Amino acid sequence: MSAAAKYTLGRIGLFVVVLLALLPVEMNIFLKLMVALAFSAAASFFLLRGWRDAMAEEMAAAAERRRAEKERLRSALAGDDQPSTDQPSTDRPSTDPTDRP
Repeated sequence: MSAAAKYTLGRIGLFVVVLLALLPVEMNIFLKLMVALAFSAAASFFLLRGWRDAMAEEMAAAAERRRAEKERLRSALAGDDQPSTDQPSTDRPSTDPTDRP
């Protein structure tokens, strides 16, 4: 499971736990929702630190991959990439006499 999915499910789980704890309290439902949101956000800051850091690293790695791919595509479109000289070109016919049919 990805770190972003774990963190998201953790945040939702904390919200649900706090909301369930507030159900027996005599209060308007909207006020309960707002209090549950505030307390779950504060709790997730401390309790889900590891998952949040893992998600941030995952997102940074993905951004770096996208940035590198974008730069590679830009240089290819600009004509900066030179074809590899390791492999022979297949555009010209072979001059080796043993290759004849």
